[in-house]
Amino acid sequence: MKAPPSHVLSKPFFDRDPRVVARDLLGKVMFRKYEGLWLKVQIIETEAYLLTDKASHASLGYTEKRKALFMEAGTVYMYYSRAGDSLNVSCKGAGNAVLIKSGIVYPFPHPDPQELELMHKLNPLKDRLRTVEKMCSGQTLLCKALHLKVKEWDQKAFSKDLFTICDVGYVPAKIFKATRLGISKGRDEDLPYRFVDAKFNAYCTKPVRAS
Repeated sequence: MKAPPSHVLSKPFFDRDPRVVARDLLGKVMFRKYEGLWLKVQIIETEAYLLTDKASHASLGYTEKRKALFMEAGTVYMYYSRAGDSLNVSCKGAGNAVLIKSGIVYPFPHPDPQELELMHKLNPLKDRLRTVEKMCSGQTLLCKALHLKVKEWDQKAFSKDLFTICDVGYVPAKIFKATRLGISKGRDEDLPYRFVDAKFNAYCTKPVRAS
């Protein structure tokens, strides 16, 4: 596919409760144009954050660095985490957002060879190539594979010419719901705001134990 399909997610999609958006983002595909190629990753794991959550950046108050969280729904919010870049999108209500936690190369398991080669270049390992399954298994790996940088995309709107998210008609048959990862004790760590496409559970940041 040389360009994103016509089903680009627009502001109304994101202008909803972040817990709803987080679920509905599962299965959607990110299209990122870099070095003349459209790199594509399907979203398999998300986390919702509300202004009222102690774990959210917005709960600490407005700053210029967190400005995107208080901008209109559908604004990109990026920050540095674990020595890498992380991707979020603002949702309905000041301070509300969804963290795109991990993805899977698209189409899986046979992406375009040129695109996969570029992803390996962007997201290398020292002694071997990453597996197709684990290329985007985590928020910073995802951003590396798509060359998404804080300085370039924070506080920006999506661009159909460079980076966007599309509905390709896939809907997860089953979604796992769990608590968010890496949340400190006393910061609403028990809220079940993490969502995973059960089909790709083995390839997310940390597989959810099905009950």
